[in-house]
Amino acid sequence: MIKKFDKKDEESGSGSNPFQHLEKSAVLQEARIFNETPINPRRCLHILTKIIYLLNQGEHFGTTEATEAFFAMTRLFQSNDQTLRRMCYLTIKEMANISEDVIIVTSSLTKDMTGKEDVYRGPAIRALCRITDTTMLQAIERYMKQAIVDKVPSVSSSALVSSLHMVKMSYDVVKRWVNEAQEAASSDNIMVQYHALGLLYHLRKNDRLAVSKMLNKFTKSGLKSPFAYCMLIRIASKLLDETEGGHDSPLFDFIESCLRNKNEMVVYEAASAIVHMPNCTARELAPAVSVLQLFCSSPKAALRYAAVRTLNKVAMKHPSAVTACNLDLENLITDSNRSIATLAITTLLKTGSESSVDRLMKQISSFVSEISDEFKVVVVQAISALCQKYPRKHSVMMNFLSNMLRDDGGFEYKRAIVDCIISIIEENPESKETGLAHLCEFIEDCEHTVLATKILHLLGKEGPRTPSPSKYIRFIFNRVVLESEAVRAAAVSALAKFGAQNDDLLPSVLVLMQRCMMDSDDEVRDRATFYMNVLQQKQKALNAAYIFNGLSVSIPGLEKSLHQYTLEPMEKPFDMKTVPLATTPITEQKTEITPIATSKLPEKLAPSRQDIYQEQLAAIPEFRDLGPLFKSSEPVQLTEAETEYVVRCIKHTFCKHMVFQFDCTNTLNDQLLQKVVVQMEPSEAYEVLHYIPAHNLPYSQPGSCYSLVRLPEDDPTAVSCTFSCTMKYLVRDCDPNTGEPDDDGYDDEYVLEDLEVTVADHIQKVLKPNFGAAWEEVGDSFEKEETFALASVRTLDEAVGNIISFLGMQPCERSDKVPENKNSHVLFLAGVFRGGHDVLVRARLALADGVTMQVTVRSGEETAVDIILASVG
Repeated sequence: MIKKFDKKDEESGSGSNPFQHLEKSAVLQEARIFNETPINPRRCLHILTKIIYLLNQGEHFGTTEATEAFFAMTRLFQSNDQTLRRMCYLTIKEMANISEDVIIVTSSLTKDMTGKEDVYRGPAIRALCRITDTTMLQAIERYMKQAIVDKVPSVSSSALVSSLHMVKMSYDVVKRWVNEAQEAASSDNIMVQYHALGLLYHLRKNDRLAVSKMLNKFTKSGLKSPFAYCMLIRIASKLLDETEGGHDSPLFDFIESCLRNKNEMVVYEAASAIVHMPNCTARELAPAVSVLQLFCSSPKAALRYAAVRTLNKVAMKHPSAVTACNLDLENLITDSNRSIATLAITTLLKTGSESSVDRLMKQISSFVSEISDEFKVVVVQAISALCQKYPRKHSVMMNFLSNMLRDDGGFEYKRAIVDCIISIIEENPESKETGLAHLCEFIEDCEHTVLATKILHLLGKEGPRTPSPSKYIRFIFNRVVLESEAVRAAAVSALAKFGAQNDDLLPSVLVLMQRCMMDSDDEVRDRATFYMNVLQQKQKALNAAYIFNGLSVSIPGLEKSLHQYTLEPMEKPFDMKTVPLATTPITEQKTEITPIATSKLPEKLAPSRQDIYQEQLAAIPEFRDLGPLFKSSEPVQLTEAETEYVVRCIKHTFCKHMVFQFDCTNTLNDQLLQKVVVQMEPSEAYEVLHYIPAHNLPYSQPGSCYSLVRLPEDDPTAVSCTFSCTMKYLVRDCDPNTGEPDDDGYDDEYVLEDLEVTVADHIQKVLKPNFGAAWEEVGDSFEKEETFALASVRTLDEAVGNIISFLGMQPCERSDKVPENKNSHVLFLAGVFRGGHDVLVRARLALADGVTMQVTVRSGEETAVDIILASVG
């Protein structure tokens, strides 16, 4: 009698799984039946299935119980039942790593592997290779070679795939089977040929010359297997990428020739490879795009989907190349498969003209409610890209997005819409009020804490600057009354910003703050009390320091410094300047929507790259007393990529010193380098104090040596310097196969490229969300102004980019974006100079024959102001 499932069981999926509530102990108890005579194949099969199910569900088997079950199972080899025997092979593979003495079944497996039953041979090979270790591999090597060239495809494929797994364990032994693999590669069976090609590639992938020879051979002789062709295309595109081969390379010709293959899979793989190549021009894309265009009208849904999805990616970089397909894409809008229709519309949004936007938006809104959240996010991303392309269309987009916000949907979908609206607000100042109104309406009924706090943060930043800021207060205070602790705390912070920036709203904000001081949550009470006291002082400098622009220090660094301070009793108060700055400032909202993370929980704050360097350098005794690490530069390459020694340098700046970390890699397998140092000759008054060598540099194992340099104390404005660098070392020749070095060595040296230290190495980027308030806070005690003519620069965009990269400072208030058709622009930059001094730069740029720039610098320290002006001059 069939059990009748109720609706609830069916929905939860619990009724359909016969293994739902298995107990490990009960299953192991049942496994004793394996010892009974005669063997009951059907019952034994059922128990083996349960054991494999438990193992795959992550159930932990102790070594003893696993070994007992394994030994009981070995008796089942006495049965000739085919299904049971193959189930035994599966169980051996699953238990190979948890049971002891698994090699006891080696002889049974070897017998099956060399027997006459083809059904057993393939699975037996796979199981045997799973339990074989390096020492036993020699014993079965002869059988493996025979199996690779076996006439039965399943046996040959099993042997090839098993060899592939064993490459990781015993590369040198498997490498001896190359001739057999070559023979298998000319097999008529498509899977055998594919697996043989895979094995040959993995044996040669570290030798670029061997890979290109293999490609030459197979591209000329041709293959029967479409899978093997797909793999060849992938290998060829990887090699093209590594060698940076141009599009006139024979490899590119081969990939292009695959566009004419009779198998659709190969054609698509070739088109996809061409599309994903870096620096591909529209002309080179054309054949791939025309193939994808044909696929758009294919009767197969999978092909249509693949084509549209790939065209969608092409449209991001080369919208003009896809314009030819617009008619085919328009036909797909009404496709019965909603995924295809969505991708077709979003591609059209990227390639279409401004006039077609309204029509496309109407077509999307007709079916947007029927598609899954994943594709709704794709639509939102296309709208975001469109807003950047046609800023005048923002009102149409904004209305569409606000309707989408009201629909039901998950967290990722809502977050994508919120990010898109925020990016529109920041790109188009005239859309600010409409956008903020839509977001205010959304947080009235928003169940996602992350989104509510993000919107409150935005309201605090943008709301006070709107013509009528008071209308946002109601929405913000409603959050204090109705929401969870995190949202209430964010609302208090947003209220404080309104009070700090608008004097006429201050009395009302103070009343609301007073109410918040009675909150049940301590974080909300603390924030309210803190902001209340700051606001009552009515001082702009205090508001700037504590409300608008928060701390810009590294949080893990602050935690470590405070902990250190509590361990050692000190007379002096804790100094914030000893804390390393946050290396990647919390940047203002980017216009791109980042790939969406699936996690909804806030992740633990990972230590930044600089925190890691700080720890590494502090472990070296010579650097222990240098103080906190101020800044670490991006790596600078001092050699070409293809040379025998690869050296890159990371510049670490401290208060009065610099440490140069040279990461060296020896690419010669017949040499061992010892006592490696990079000798530095400075052009200015910099003084090299100490070299710390890398003691050993074996083949392809990176090592680091360091140079400690003192910055000039008598001339603090000398921030730029050029060092000529020479790598000196002791060479010991060694055997390339064993790596054993000779007893004797000889000294040698290698000249590296010059290393530049610039003003940017002494300044750390810091974001000031409210630049005006920060400007007032620093004050004009040390303010200097100069005018410069940038004769070689032709556009404002170029001038802005050059200034930012030269000074190494953080652009604020989105001033790095120059509005179109403007002849003047103001750039705001913020940073901290070595030693913890805030530096702010306001650069007024005017475009005439060249670009004229008036630079005003403010800082709490005169030296920093002089350095900026001297370096720009």
